[in-house]
Amino acid sequence: MPRARRADRQCEFRIVDGVMYRTVVLTDGRSYRHTCTFESFADVARFIDDNAAKGVTTTDLWDDLEETPCTQATVALEFLKDRGCVNVERRRCWPASDSFFEDALCEWHSLAYQGEMEA
Repeated sequence: MPRARRADRQCEFRIVDGVMYRTVVLTDGRSYRHTCTFESFADVARFIDDNAAKGVTTTDLWDDLEETPCTQATVALEFLKDRGCVNVERRRCWPASDSFFEDALCEWHSLAYQGEMEA
């Protein structure tokens, strides 16, 4: 089965009880959901910040963050892309600011607060 292109899906991020949920709905109606804990998210953000000079790929995250599940690392990175915290060039992600780690945590807490307000 061919992979869905980004244009063929809609993504939504939510934080419920301290866990980020990424829900993807494909144009054919199928959907899936993956999660990411705050600890995994912070590990990903810290790794990107520590490797800002060379940028990172999803594979780097999977290989180097042994304690972080691959799906959680991917959810964290997709959220950071969605929020404009990283710039992507040739599949390598670069921090979008000099205060990347702080920006990433602000985006997490902003989404968490938004979820609290909706509840």
